[in-house]
Formats: sequence, structure tokens, C-alpha cells
Amino acid sequence: MSLTWTLSTTDGAARRGTLHTAHGEVPTPVFMPVGTAGTVKAMTADAVRSTGARLILGNTYHLMLRPGADRVERLGGLHRMVDWPGPILTDSGGFQVMSLSQLRKLDADGVTFQSHIDGSRHRLTPESSIGIQHQLDATITMAFDECTKFPCTEDEARASMELSMRWAARSRNAFVHRSGYGLFGIVQGSVFERLRAQSAAALTDIGFEGYAIGGLAVGEGQAAMYDVLDFTTPMLPADRPRYLMGVGTPDDLLGAVARGVDMFDCVIPTRAGRTGRAYTSRGVFNMRNARFADDGTALDPSCGCPLCSRHSRAYLHHLFRSSEMLGPMLLTWHNLTYYQDLMAGIRAAIEAGQLAAFSAATRAQWTEGA
Repeated sequence: MSLTWTLSTTDGAARRGTLHTAHGEVPTPVFMPVGTAGTVKAMTADAVRSTGARLILGNTYHLMLRPGADRVERLGGLHRMVDWPGPILTDSGGFQVMSLSQLRKLDADGVTFQSHIDGSRHRLTPESSIGIQHQLDATITMAFDECTKFPCTEDEARASMELSMRWAARSRNAFVHRSGYGLFGIVQGSVFERLRAQSAAALTDIGFEGYAIGGLAVGEGQAAMYDVLDFTTPMLPADRPRYLMGVGTPDDLLGAVARGVDMFDCVIPTRAGRTGRAYTSRGVFNMRNARFADDGTALDPSCGCPLCSRHSRAYLHHLFRSSEMLGPMLLTWHNLTYYQDLMAGIRAAIEAGQLAAFSAATRAQWTEGA
């Protein structure tokens, strides 16, 4: 039987559930750390596990360029290569082709592009993207799509969405069914409600194990994103997981869960960890700021990560000011722990029917500062 998702309880539009996969169960709502090139940056697999993460993300575009899908397959697949026996979701590469590649040429069959690494020429089609994800042994495979640019006209969004829907059907046909594995379709249509409705209907007719909402977090702003979620999530099958791609900040997660989203990924906590930006229960801090130079307290007293339990803000400040690699490592560990703790709190709040109160209290704490 393919990957499945079961619903436990709801709180308004928010849903508490469990994803059942060949590589283990995952409680939802869930945040996936991003391991783009086969690693969550600055983290060992054991460190990622210690944060409470149960599901991570890899990327077709980056892994096909290096080390190459054939090599990953020879090494036993992504799970073995990166020491992650749990579930792995792989992005199809469509977004990276748009945002990173050079001399991109789109046609009805696929995309030809030059690598951002060395300029070598490559081509991705729905069939080859699905095939590469199969070689990687992705637990959750994403349909190949075109990530619609923003801003765009409705006509541009329609043409892009309709192409993605044709590619979604081809992705479905190319996917190899295995017990506990699944393929997710991706809803497109930019900020236009009727295009999102057409996309959701087309994907539902094809049939997928889960449904992603793509084409957001590309510059439209939080209010517009929430508007799209308000009308899109009710269009999707209630018995399948919903994945908001590339989102987001802690505040984004609270708002999207309240609108019925079950799965998230984003580079924010790891990228912030490398640049000295700390996400905490009291808000966001820049650890390079001089005010932390003599601060002997824990970064976040409510956090149990190695940084918060063993070191001071002053030490973290010193590491960043001295360009020591331990600073990004420790802060990334903390940020991912904070995100996982936030998701655990969200799940508990949904179970208790208290998500609104939890969200209000969490946001209020952010405004209190250090």
C-alpha cells in the first residue's frame, strides 16, 4: 500500500495527524529541515535527529549535478549515504531550475539548462525528474512542475499552471509504486483563486498521495500567502496531507497551520544559524550585536539544545565575532530545535483544542525581547 496519512483531530481548520511511510511514522503538522545536497548544513545526522526532526528534505537539482543520481544509487540510496533511515522528501528540481540555472529553455516536454556550478548542459523532464528521485530512494517524490514567477499576469499564471498540470499527469505515470512510498502533486496558479481551483481539481482527478501548495514565498508577502491558503486548502482532499513548500518563519507556520497545512520546509532556520540570527521563544536576535558580549545567560532558557544548556550568549557572540565555525554549528542546532519544539507545541495545542490561545501566547512572548 502507498504512503498514507491519518487524521487524529482538528481545531478549526488545523489538523493533527500522522504520516505513515516505509521509513517510519511522522506526526503532523511537521517541519522538515532542508538537506539540499545530502546534508543539513552544519549538522550531523545525529544532531538533526536530536532536535526531534523525523523527516528531512533533499533536492533533485543539486543531487543530480553532484554527486549524481547514479552515484547515490550505487552507494545505496540517499538514506544510507547520509545516515538517515527515516523518511526523506525530495523536491523535483523545478524551483531550482528557475532560480539557479543559467540559460534556461522551457518547452512543452521539459527544461534544458546550464548548471550554475560549471555551466554544463542538462535537461529535466517529468519522467527524468521522477526517475532521479527514484534513484535517490525518496520516500516522498514531488511531481515536476514549473514554479510560476511573481509577479505575473493571470494569463501568464494560467499558461504556467496548465503546463504544470500536464507535467503532473506525466509524473504520475512515471512514478513507480512501492509500499510506503508516495508522490505529491503541486497546486499552482499564483494568487488567482480560479486558477488554484482549476489546478486543485486537475490534481485531484489524477490522484496523489499528498498535495503541495507551490508558487508561494516568492515575494507575494504574508497577507497574500494567507489569502491563497484560505481559498486553496479547502479545495484539497481532506484525507491527504497538505504541504506548503518553502515556508517559512515561525509566524508563517502558526498562520498556515491554522489554515489547514500539515507539512513545511524552509532554509530559514539553517541559513539564519550560519549568519548569527537566533530564533527564540523571546523573539529573533542578532548574535553579532555588541549587547551580547557580556551576557552570561543562556540564549533561550526554555530550550534544551547543547547551545542553550551548556553555553552563554556571550560565548556565542564571541564565536561569531571570531568567525569560528562552531558558532554556526551551535546556532543552527538551536534554531532547528526551536522549530521542532514549536511544532511539538502546535501539535499539542491542536489536540487540546487550544491552537488560537497557543499562537497568541507564543506571539506575545516574541514581543517581550531578551
